[in-house]
Amino acid sequence: MPRPSVREQLVEAAMECFHERGFNGTGIQDIARTAGVPKGSVYNHFENKEALAGEVMDRYAASRRLEMLGDESLPPVSRLRAHFEYLAADLERFSYGRGCMFGNFGAELANQTDTMRGKVDARLSAWTDAVTQVLEEARAAGALTSALPPGQLGQFLVDGWEGAVLRAKVTRSRAPLDGFFDVFDSLVV
Repeated sequence: MPRPSVREQLVEAAMECFHERGFNGTGIQDIARTAGVPKGSVYNHFENKEALAGEVMDRYAASRRLEMLGDESLPPVSRLRAHFEYLAADLERFSYGRGCMFGNFGAELANQTDTMRGKVDARLSAWTDAVTQVLEEARAAGALTSALPPGQLGQFLVDGWEGAVLRAKVTRSRAPLDGFFDVFDSLVV
């Protein structure tokens, strides 16, 4: 298998570093060292660390597998639950220590850079829209028990998930995610 391009190595290394140390705790040298390339390579491929972080956010968003929410081979509520279970399993792979990059960057950078704040907001909004679409399908199929409008419920589920992920990161435990699923089941199933 061919070796990944330097750009690809940098994006992967930056994702790892940002997950472990955050944006402000990660230097360009950290990313270059993790990628196994000279520091100057970063600037050959990215204007600055923020531009690299933007690409990392795009890559992270793709890894969240929103396409699962459009898989009509499963009923809407099952599809939605499977999506959140997938995310929970991903968190468990790292002993809950990484959290969600959207939440991590949002908490760390919202007051520092409008560009990154906007990227985080756009990604969370796209996710909320996808969740809301599934809830609308569930409502149309008569499978949604909650009286809340799908848009409001979708926003609550994404926000609730982000809060549960933060607590799971702090406690290094699945318990907050289990609490999320208990509320999910009471509101959606």
